Amino acid sequence: MTLAQRALERLQDWPDLTAGPASCGTGRALRSARAEIVHFHSDRDVDLHLTRRAIQRFHYDLGGSSAIHLVPGSRWVTVHLDCDADVDLLMSLVSIALKAHQTGPAGEPPTGCNFHRVTVLSRDGALDG
Repeated sequence: MTLAQRALERLQDWPDLTAGPASCGTGRALRSARAEIVHFHSDRDVDLHLTRRAIQRFHYDLGGSSAIHLVPGSRWVTVHLDCDADVDLLMSLVSIALKAHQTGPAGEPPTGCNFHRVTVLSRDGALDG
């Protein structure tokens, strides 16, 4: 079982999330009552929908992780799952995303995820595909 499959199975048990196809057309999504929260695009790459405010609040922490890839202007962050710690990080970030969408401004216009906007290098520097 891949790390993304393991994370998806864990998150599908969360009562605030519902599974379905990703709106970008690739992979599976989990959504809350207010927004799509996470897209599982591959065995290792996951896009997580945060609010602008959450990204600003955690910008330095997110940027300091080799598992996180930020795209300027996007409310999605890409999480590259290389190890169990990255899955734990994703779980924490999904919790932050759920809270941000519950308390954030209603009606933030939807934005596309980072799929095809991020090229992920493995931690050893090789292109991951």
